[in-house]
Amino acid sequence: MIKSEFLKHRRRAAVERIARAHLTSMDGTMADAVGQCNRHRLVWLGLLAMPLLFPVALPGMASVVGAFCLLIAFGLCNGDPVRLPGWLANREINGRATMLLKGMINRAIDIIALVGRPRMLSLSNKPARVLNGLVLSAAGLSMMVPVPIISFDNVLPALAIVLISWGLRLRDGLLLLFGYLVTLAAVASVILLWWGGTLATTELLSMAGLTSSR
Repeated sequence: MIKSEFLKHRRRAAVERIARAHLTSMDGTMADAVGQCNRHRLVWLGLLAMPLLFPVALPGMASVVGAFCLLIAFGLCNGDPVRLPGWLANREINGRATMLLKGMINRAIDIIALVGRPRMLSLSNKPARVLNGLVLSAAGLSMMVPVPIISFDNVLPALAIVLISWGLRLRDGLLLLFGYLVTLAAVASVILLWWGGTLATTELLSMAGLTSSR
């Protein structure tokens, strides 16, 4: 029991140290904050996706996180970090997102420290980096794709990104597995919403007499 509590406290301290080291650089541009190391960028990706777990209005945040996610995914597949494009590198981090993140960081650290630990290491080893890069790409794309008519709050892709980012950073294969499943759900949701939105649009146009019915 004492050993279990000690390990839990040790994991929390490690996660808190990682998270808070990144939060101190949130006041500058993306290039200033995220650095060039893939491990460093993965933590940033997981942190920036956290505010999107809640259905609040953060204009442009989903596009930034989605684009950043794709760049990291490409870097994982390629084996080398990708340089940020100018429009993303010079962008300042959303102030409201920073406030939300700093407000929930303690709870997030508690949860991650409770469940995150090195296990099922084969899923975070170098041979699996292409798989992880592809899944991360799918999560990023599902966040960036606009959905017609029906509102999509990005909760599922944000959750997938958080799970995969921290799973890779902490080398936790179980978190990665959950991240894979949530990514599949996020992609399926986007497809269904596009299908439903297209049908609804066609029906509305037909009712308005703007399309020919056959």
